Amino acid sequence: MIDSTAPTAAPPVLSLQGLRKQFGQKVAVDDLWLDVPAGSMLGLLGPNGAGKTTTLAMTTGLLRPDAGSAQVLGADVWRDPAAAKGRMGVLPDGVRMLDRLTGAELLRYTGLLRGMSEADVTARAGELLAALGLADAVTTLVVDYSAGMRKKIGLACALIHAPRLLILAEPFEAVDPVSGETIRQILRSFVAGGGTVVLSSHVMELVESLCDRVAIVAEGRLLANGTLDDVRAGETLQQRFLSLVGAHELGSETLAWLRSS
Repeated sequence: MIDSTAPTAAPPVLSLQGLRKQFGQKVAVDDLWLDVPAGSMLGLLGPNGAGKTTTLAMTTGLLRPDAGSAQVLGADVWRDPAAAKGRMGVLPDGVRMLDRLTGAELLRYTGLLRGMSEADVTARAGELLAALGLADAVTTLVVDYSAGMRKKIGLACALIHAPRLLILAEPFEAVDPVSGETIRQILRSFVAGGGTVVLSSHVMELVESLCDRVAIVAEGRLLANGTLDDVRAGETLQQRFLSLVGAHELGSETLAWLRSS
């Protein structure tokens, strides 16, 4: 007899089902399945060329998959893009911003594009600019921002409509330590309030200190996925990562000419 009072598992906030993408003869993502539960922060790890960026591009609607689907709270990214994209905030990698706007103008444009009211956009933009240390650059064109400032205004654009899911590509890249700590606090508060984060990074220590779940990909395939402790399996995340993807060791004579005589 089925106990109807027993709690049922909540559906995943993000569900990737059999994603595949091929460029010519190169299979960038190969039948990737991944569920991300609500209220978690997942670190997506992999060596260069592993398929992380391609996976996130298909997840966010920037790149159409050859096969499979991506769903955000049940809304298919490609069949119902308005619903799916309305539930997520995205900090993409390598996508050019409208950098001839000021930071304040870019946030206003993003908020209005998301269907927010003018009053809400103004209030939230002010809070985000202050929290991320951009208030003094409110009238500066984004084209004149430093790399770290661009990363922070991109994060502000991803947050302004209060999404349920954040997908962030290298959110701490080029960010100074003080701003990095502010971003950590924002992300932890977002998750504590029921939000879900997926972030890609090459910094193992960052993922280990911030994320409660980890997924490791290599050659387009998912090698490990689960809680941080499950994936580490008693090792450091760095050791576990290297054992899964295969570390390349230099021979004793490699670059011998660099050594002092």
